[in-house]
Formats: sequence, structure tokens, C-alpha cells
Amino acid sequence: MHTWEEVNLLYNAALKQIQTKIEILNEEFQEVHRYNPIEHVKARVKGPESIVKKLKRNGYESTIENMVRYVNDIAGIRIICSFTSDIYRIAEMISSQKDIQVLTIKDYIMNPKDSGYRSYHMIVSLPVYLSDRIVNVKVEIQIRTVAMDFWASLEHKIQYKFEGKAPVHINTELYECAKMVADLDARMLSLNDEIQAIENTDAK
Repeated sequence: MHTWEEVNLLYNAALKQIQTKIEILNEEFQEVHRYNPIEHVKARVKGPESIVKKLKRNGYESTIENMVRYVNDIAGIRIICSFTSDIYRIAEMISSQKDIQVLTIKDYIMNPKDSGYRSYHMIVSLPVYLSDRIVNVKVEIQIRTVAMDFWASLEHKIQYKFEGKAPVHINTELYECAKMVADLDARMLSLNDEIQAIENTDAK
């Protein structure tokens, strides 16, 4: 890859492939289990300015080669689902795809960040087929519940507003809200399990 245009083309192609895979898995799950684990999907390719800032922050020269080698989230896809159990189900379905190689996993649900942030992150690599060659492209996948996404979106806006230096009491309040989100997710999952158990009993 020699130009930003080529980088952009490849990462957009990788995102399209991942999105198609996710849509097929969701449709299959709906057909087999009469249930949609995925609420919605967001995808984006990071802009060049944002990538350059990340390289500088980590002490790397701003070159195309360094972008591809050191920035794992140039292409990012976020999968939003209803329940915590769906997160692991979706991650397993993605991991089992033969042409997807899982490079790293960070489980911020079992091990939340100090801020209270919870999400499941995967860096994967998949082949993009061009006219004259095959290029393996990295994509960051984030999987989270609707409640986790709501919290993360608000936290991001607050930290952006304060340039990452929000007052202590605001960070404390955000952390308390994160605990409430975790409790809400657990209660909603328990409620859903109970409803499914009743439906299964009625079906017999």
C-alpha cells in the first residue's frame, strides 16, 4: 500500500466483507432460532488526521507503512446487541469463520477499564481479493449491548469536551453509571432467560 487512497479502498473493502458476514449470520440465526441477536451495526474507516495523531502519540513517524503496521483500528465495526450473552455468541460465530484470523481479544466485560468502560474487542485479519493480489487487512470489532453503547457514547462526548481531563466528580459519577448499566444488563438478561424458559414450557 503506497497511498492513502489505496489504504482507504482496502479497509472499506474489508468492512464491506465483515458487514456482509454479520448480516448473513444474523439472518441465519433468525431463521433457525427465531431470534435476532444483533440490534444494529456501525462501521467506519478512521480519517487520516486521526491516524496521524495516534501514530505521533505512540512515537511513530507518519507514513503509510506505519499506519498499516501499528494502527489496528483504521477499519472499525461496532456490533450492538440486546444481551450480554449475545456478545459472546456473536464473537464465537465470527471467530469460527475460516477466512477470519483472530489476532487479539480484549474482554472489557469480564475486566472493565478503570473508567467503568465495558465492551468486547477483537482485532481480526481477513483477505481482500484485488485484481492482481490478495491483501490481508486488519479490522477492529467492538461488540457491546445497547446499554453499554449508550454509556460509552456519553463518556466519549464528556471526555472529548474536557480533552480527557474531566473533573473528578464527573468521572466518579460516570463510573457509578457504568455499574448501573452492568446491573441493568444482568437484570434484563435474567428476565429474558425467564421469558424463554416459559415459552419453551408452553411449546411442549
